Amino acid sequence: MALSPMMSKYLETKKEYPDCILFYRLGDFYEMFFEDATEVARELELTLTGKDCGLEERAPMCGVPYHAAETYINRLVQNGHKVAIAEQMEDPKLAKGLVKREVVRIVTPGTITSTGVLADDKNNYIISIFYIDERFGLATCDISTGDFFVTELVSIRELFDEIQKYQPTEIICNHAFEISGISLEELKKKYNITITSLDNTYFSEKNSTDILKRHFAVSSIEALGLSEFLDATISSGAMLRYLYEMQKSSCAQIVGISAYKNGDYMIVDTSSRRNLELVETMREKKKNGSLLGVLDKTNTAMGARMLRGFLEQPLVNKERIINRQEAVAELFDRYIDREELREYLNPIYDLERLMSRVVTKNANTRDLLSLSASMKMISPIKEVLKTFESEEIKKTNNNLDRLEDIIDIIDRAINEDSPLSLKEGNIINTGYNSEIDKLRQAKTEGKNWLASLESEEKEKTGIKNLKVKFNKVFGYYFEVTNSFKDMVPDYFIRKQTLTNAERYTTDKLKDLENIILGAEDKLNSLEYEVFVEIRDEIAKNVNRIQSSAKAVAYIDAICSLATVAYNNNYIKPEINTTGIIDIKDGRHPVVETMLSDDSFIANDTYLDQNKKRMSIITGPNMAGKSTYMRQTALICMMAQIGSFVPAKQANLCVCDRIFTRVGASDDLASGQSTFMVEMTEVANILRNATRNSLVILDEIGRGTSTFDGLAIAWAVVEHISNIKLIGAKTLFATHYHELSELEGTLPGVNNYCISVKENGDNIVFLRKIIAGGADKSYGIQVAKLAGVPDSVTNRAKELIEELSSADIATRAREIAEATPAVSKRKPVKKMSEVEAGQLSLFDTINNDTIIKEISEIDITSMTPMDALNTLYALQNKIKNRI
Repeated sequence: MALSPMMSKYLETKKEYPDCILFYRLGDFYEMFFEDATEVARELELTLTGKDCGLEERAPMCGVPYHAAETYINRLVQNGHKVAIAEQMEDPKLAKGLVKREVVRIVTPGTITSTGVLADDKNNYIISIFYIDERFGLATCDISTGDFFVTELVSIRELFDEIQKYQPTEIICNHAFEISGISLEELKKKYNITITSLDNTYFSEKNSTDILKRHFAVSSIEALGLSEFLDATISSGAMLRYLYEMQKSSCAQIVGISAYKNGDYMIVDTSSRRNLELVETMREKKKNGSLLGVLDKTNTAMGARMLRGFLEQPLVNKERIINRQEAVAELFDRYIDREELREYLNPIYDLERLMSRVVTKNANTRDLLSLSASMKMISPIKEVLKTFESEEIKKTNNNLDRLEDIIDIIDRAINEDSPLSLKEGNIINTGYNSEIDKLRQAKTEGKNWLASLESEEKEKTGIKNLKVKFNKVFGYYFEVTNSFKDMVPDYFIRKQTLTNAERYTTDKLKDLENIILGAEDKLNSLEYEVFVEIRDEIAKNVNRIQSSAKAVAYIDAICSLATVAYNNNYIKPEINTTGIIDIKDGRHPVVETMLSDDSFIANDTYLDQNKKRMSIITGPNMAGKSTYMRQTALICMMAQIGSFVPAKQANLCVCDRIFTRVGASDDLASGQSTFMVEMTEVANILRNATRNSLVILDEIGRGTSTFDGLAIAWAVVEHISNIKLIGAKTLFATHYHELSELEGTLPGVNNYCISVKENGDNIVFLRKIIAGGADKSYGIQVAKLAGVPDSVTNRAKELIEELSSADIATRAREIAEATPAVSKRKPVKKMSEVEAGQLSLFDTINNDTIIKEISEIDITSMTPMDALNTLYALQNKIKNRI
């Protein structure tokens, strides 16, 4: 049996798009057949029917109404499918034979542009990866906004950090990436990403270069700033080709490309982003409760996305940080102007995504009206900004285009009360196009013409109840009841006989009918044509509009930072290049907003690259160690996005990286235990931290035995504190209070603890960081606070007394006292097996070293506690020498 012509054509189209679900337009429905129908019916819970198509059995079929198709398409795409949309390319009434159909768009997770699906405050990125010789060329694009970034990476960890930063919904890659050793299935599951491997022709150097030059209208890739990014150039060309094929358009909303190197921004690895909860909470994956949740008081979707971008890529250039900081400061100081700007920002729609709809020919009249309403806010914004002095705001104001010519076209042309459908008419204002006005007059005056003809014929014929009527089958006609049919004149032409009446037409009525009915069809068609011309004209100005959109987003983002700073009593930090982090009365920006009163306890932090490189922080659980350390990292992070910070005073250096190892969790999906996850993250820190990094470590070694854990924690402290190896500024929280013995023996290591008030067997957390180490962990008291039964806590007290005879603190003290303060190491004799395996010690020091250190002490600036600590350290060194 032969397939029907329609089904043959359907299968031809499906063959071209085998990896897509094909939405095939048939009249008022999109239909799916065979496997697609079965899959869609199951996923969308649609009724599965059948269709005769020339085969022995009916083809499985399901469908959705065309006007509701976006909802169904979006659900399929969110489930990881690609959807090809085949539209009718001609009017079925005018078609000869089969209606011509073509795929006009392919929707994938990374190329979706529907406003109903995309989060307003988050970009929807697609990433292109070109892998070759252990290198990665990376191109990242959000087609809904036109953002396009490229970089090159040299390790898998760097790649995963970029993926975590951008959180793409789709990845395309070359075949080499498939066999690079990275598990694509694991990548898909972990990040919920659709991954497609493309043919190597996409990743041809020549093809990629040609596509980029053609798209951006340049003569060389050097003009795009890509001369040092060959691998990224190849991934960028592959990206553009893929987007062309998916969108079936020129992707004109992509007007620029931004290349960056890995060191151009602060590097925040995957685990640190998670631990610091920068843009979402660890458990619920929600914005509320994250740093972004505190800082985001933006008024526009564009501003929200830009502010998120600030947090994803903190600055490392001091000049750029200060420039942004000064812009925030000026808005902070000018309350009335800031609030006026926020008023003007509030009604602005998402200009970036509206323009993407315009250039991809998906915009309707409502979109253009939203564009106009948004653009009208630019002039008053410019008026407010023109009196500002900061360089960033002045530059941004210069980039704001009033776009008055675009506003004028839209306001003159588009009817504010136009329907959603572009082909129903009434979308173009009267007075904009003379031909439309004539046709509209013919349509509206037609009723008067018919009424006049009816009166004229009544008078001529004497038929008192003669009426002009209309139906879709016979058009316009005169209706005469049987009682008057003898009075019908000869020029009346009979059209239809009814039981009690006759229906007639005349030459004059036919002419009017042609004018009236033809005018309506022509009017709707002409209005649509004029709308398309207007939309295309606006699309030609995409560069101007997108540039202004970015400027609006920037003003919104820094207004948000200024507003949060003003409302939360933040201060402007100083930025230094001397490696000092000096925070007075610092507060956790998220935790303090969650407290209903002003009960948050502020704390100081001081770290430098010399004698205060590392703070070892001891104290019980729940006392606030993690909060304190995280707030230090977040304050540094906030400063490097140009924000004010929650403190009384702050002088902060620029950190190249922030590492955080906080908390413990299994990664069961990859078969990794808590301890393995911990050690993997520690290894990353030890391999990548530099002297200019900030390292936050919490409870290292807790996932294994006490001796192993202490040994590892000790060795990590030695390694990081050693200025020849790393020497990073470090906050190291631990329950191994034995590590407090390292103060005075390792250069730059200092003890701090969380103050606790004891009242018998009970404790009160004072949450204040003070100098000195804790001599116990208060674990039993914390267990009691948590509600552990008395029988258990009492037994624990008995056991701890028994175990104290085997206290490792004494041995730790002996090791520390045998640890000189110079970096040349050799094994210590007669160590235990664990100590020999995990610890390495310094050689002894000489008199000259001690004399030199005493001579350099600035006694006038020392507190009594500093003096005692220094004296204690010197005493230990002398004992070691002896």
